[in-house]
Amino acid sequence: MTVDDTGSGADDADGRVDPEAEAADSGEDPLALRLEQLILGAERRYTPFQAARSAGVSMELASRFWRAMGFADIGQAKALTEADVLALRRLAGLVEAGLLSEAMAVQVARSTGQTTARLAEWQIDSFLEGLTEPPEPGMTRTEVTYPIVELLLPELEEFLVYVWRRQLAASAGRVVQAADDEEMVDRRLAVAFADLVGFTRLTRRMEEEELGELVEAFETTSADLVAARGGRLIKTLGDEVLYAADDAGTAADIALRLVETLGNDETMPELRVGMAFGTVTTRMGDVFGATVNLASRLTSIAPRDAVLVDSAFAEELIRTGDAPASEAQAAEAAAAAEKEGEEPPVYRFALQPTWQRPVRGLGVIEPWLLTRREGAAP
Repeated sequence: MTVDDTGSGADDADGRVDPEAEAADSGEDPLALRLEQLILGAERRYTPFQAARSAGVSMELASRFWRAMGFADIGQAKALTEADVLALRRLAGLVEAGLLSEAMAVQVARSTGQTTARLAEWQIDSFLEGLTEPPEPGMTRTEVTYPIVELLLPELEEFLVYVWRRQLAASAGRVVQAADDEEMVDRRLAVAFADLVGFTRLTRRMEEEELGELVEAFETTSADLVAARGGRLIKTLGDEVLYAADDAGTAADIALRLVETLGNDETMPELRVGMAFGTVTTRMGDVFGATVNLASRLTSIAPRDAVLVDSAFAEELIRTGDAPASEAQAAEAAAAAEKEGEEPPVYRFALQPTWQRPVRGLGVIEPWLLTRREGAAP
């Protein structure tokens, strides 16, 4: 590669970059540059302008893609690799082929960047930090980091692709089963927020490490329960998790299991859950709309270690036979079944109407207290 006046003097005769020489020129840490080259699988070769030109895209579009992926502006420093050029070329190619609009390509870049940024931060902070503790006195972390990353990188990459394909298959399956095209984006779902009570007070009393362990335990327990029972974890917010399910019965079972499980853990604060059922707009893995807002408001007014649902959620449980409209109705159904010599209906949940109240922006709502019906298996 011909070295232009924007590059560093660290290129050798073949155009390859010597990390040690480049570190000396730029003042960067040599190990950091060696790790970057190991992880990216290529050395720095291009300025942003050169990368955009090599990919055959405008500098404006390249900047939009990079910013959407979460990368900072770097001026015209020589910091990009052949992989950056290839990524630009692929995204632009999808647009040119008519498979994606330019706006959709930017959304793909943004959703991928935001998701993987959090994953990378977690792996470095929690995973690699522990693995690269010096095994012997006198050794530095830098002496063990490079070989550990070199061994882990291909395995973690393969696992990431596997999980992504699995998640993509599950998501695609849900979409193709939608009743119509509109339902692919605006779907009827059960949405729930589970919130730790008194978390703000805990942050003032607990040490940072202890608080971090509590949050991690809460998120791990919640994620495992949601996944195991057929829900989808949308996001975690420290002291709160948001999940969704295709049907109200699944969401109700998850909510009560969360309350029961965390209630048996003396280290955990009390939990409150709010749920609503209705049309939800999905974008970039998140959910939006009045149903989501209502679930959030119900969480804020839910009693400790209890679950509140909206009237639409209650009606859906009644419609599917997961809960009786009232205890009187349950008794009548049992009596009628006994008279006919049939098995009485089995309800998993019980619903108790509470007081109506106005909620700003949502009008008057009627929350229902959801409990597990006596005798129903937890």
